[in-house]
Amino acid sequence: ALMSISTWCTGQQANVNLDYNPQKDTEGLIPFSAPINSPEVKDDRTVIFRVKAPMAQEVKLTGVAILTALGKVNEPVPFTKGDDGVWTLTVGPLEPDMYAYHLIIDGVQVADPSNTYAAFTAMPPYSELIVHGDGPAYYDARNVPHGNVTRHIYHSDVTDGERELYVYTPPGYDPSKKYPVLYLLGGSGELPSNWVYDGRVNLIMDNLLAEGKALPMLIAIPNNQVIHRNHPKHTELTFDIFEKELRNHVIPLIEKAYNVQQDPRGRAISGLSMGGRHSMYVGFRSLDLFGSFGILSAGDVEAEKSLAGFLNDPDVNKKVDYLFVGQGTEEAKGFMGKRCTALHEALTNHNIKHEYYVGGKGGHDWATWRHLLYYRFLPNLWRNQ
Repeated sequence: ALMSISTWCTGQQANVNLDYNPQKDTEGLIPFSAPINSPEVKDDRTVIFRVKAPMAQEVKLTGVAILTALGKVNEPVPFTKGDDGVWTLTVGPLEPDMYAYHLIIDGVQVADPSNTYAAFTAMPPYSELIVHGDGPAYYDARNVPHGNVTRHIYHSDVTDGERELYVYTPPGYDPSKKYPVLYLLGGSGELPSNWVYDGRVNLIMDNLLAEGKALPMLIAIPNNQVIHRNHPKHTELTFDIFEKELRNHVIPLIEKAYNVQQDPRGRAISGLSMGGRHSMYVGFRSLDLFGSFGILSAGDVEAEKSLAGFLNDPDVNKKVDYLFVGQGTEEAKGFMGKRCTALHEALTNHNIKHEYYVGGKGGHDWATWRHLLYYRFLPNLWRNQ
């Protein structure tokens, strides 16, 4: 009997293993406590969404990531209601990836009530669609050596409360060896855990290390929400507060708890969207702390003015080991992309060495940020030492 258990298929969202295809229906079962099976991903990469809502008048699919993949940005896609009160929508085929989405039911935006893969963020929850390919992707759990992710809780005098940060240590972490540290930041609605559950950064690093494509490092993921995101003076206040949090608490905690390099050449800072702006505005003025930078889906259309001190530093190329600026292919076509392009152009105009990359098939979403980490930023980090 025990031997037969190991041969069972783990069906639709069984959550038994860290499956690369968790939303493929292999057993004809629905997720535990769910009213219906949704989403269902076929091997041809078409997807069936279902919502049991017999009293609803309208159901739509929305979300930046999924609509970008469907080529319908800002155009929520309607479901069709069946006689049994179940609303259905079939889309695709889609490229293998993870796509955040919401449902709009009679004008109310909600997570999919049948999907167990829901994001826990600093925003109202959304659902994750996981479209599988022929095997595990670069961000999936594979049968390779794995590092550990540790959650630290500490008191901050800066924000006057208890805060958290996560630390990834590579497989075979040796406390007697000094490691470089990447401080990795989230966006406006992200918590530190989102780089683990949505960004899959720990699995990406495990796979890169197993493939010999990256150098061992610690990744510290602090909470860069330091003031209410809707505060009227968020932009004026957030950078100074976060720099103080880094200097007073985050970096000292890491350097006390782990054996790491304690100089700019051994520290990098990177982030997505708002975290990219933190990395830019705090990082570029803190060259005593950081020597490498990853600006993901961020920038400033007035970079020549706002970053004048950094851009006009005659010794900046001596102080910076690696500077990466990247964004998604679809993202580059819109307003978010203009900010990133303006940063690249300002760096170019001032002859500041950097790598600029536009790639992947995503927009301003996790598909882009996972892609940028795996294909460019992490493999090139620490290579100039």
